[in-house]
Order: sequence, then structure tokens, then C-alpha cells
Amino acid sequence: MGTTITEQELAEARKIWGDALVSVAKAFEDGGIDAARDAANAALDGAYGYNLGPVLFKPTLASGDQTFRPTRDGALAYFVGHSDDYPNDGGFGIKGWREVTSETFASFIQGDVAMWQGWVNCIDKDGNVTKVDKSWGYKKDDEGTLRIVLHHSSLPYQP
Repeated sequence: MGTTITEQELAEARKIWGDALVSVAKAFEDGGIDAARDAANAALDGAYGYNLGPVLFKPTLASGDQTFRPTRDGALAYFVGHSDDYPNDGGFGIKGWREVTSETFASFIQGDVAMWQGWVNCIDKDGNVTKVDKSWGYKKDDEGTLRIVLHHSSLPYQP
């Protein structure tokens, strides 16, 4: 495996992220908040680059002083809620997700850094779709694992 990121690796990274989101939702349903927290911690360790430094994380449903989340604790709170430090977080990851798909608008790859932009569709257990505008930045770590170092997400603009 080379250091240059490929389009296939970007697609695999999006699938890993989506599968992790579904696993958090199912863990919450099957085992409650502690199980969801365990699944979310595994997802953060597996997909994000906190081992490389701060992750530039702007989640979909965050605002005010907590709009941006450069720390792992801030990301964990966003995904599972139940945090005294982030009282407005409802837990995006525990909303009954069953499938995640993505639609690429564009990507940029230069060596071991890549950016991806497009739409992510999160489908819940009732078939409802939440479509978000998403940008991810990736860097390969020393082991050759693609890591999210930028995560920006927002709801589509409604004119």
C-alpha cells in the first residue's frame, strides 16, 4: 500500500464512517448509552485522526460556543449526547440509523492528504432520510490508515 490516497480508499473511508454510525445507533438500542459510548469510542479511534493532532470537526447540529469540536470529547458528546459539558447535544449517532450512503460532488487528492465533498444520506429505521452537506479531509497515518482530520457537516440551505 502506497502513501498516495486513491479514490477507492476515499470510498472505503466513507463506508467505514457510515457503518460506524449505524453501529452506534444499534448499540444504543441494544445496550443503552454505555454500549453506544463504547461503539462511538471505537468509531472515533478507527476513523478519526486524533492520534495526529486536533481534528477540525464541525458537526451538523451544533451551535454557539460549541459549534466547532477540535477535541475527541467534543466529538464523542456529539455522537452520543448525555454529556454535562455539551448539554445541547442530543446524540446524532443514537437516532436509529440503519444505512448511510454518499454522493460525491468532488474530491482532491495530493499524496497522503485528500479532501472529499458531497452529500451523505442517513436513513433511519423508519426509512426517513436525513441528507447533509459534508466535507471530509483525510490524512494517511504512519500505518497507512486513512484518518479524518477535517469533518464539516451542515444541513442543506433552504432558501
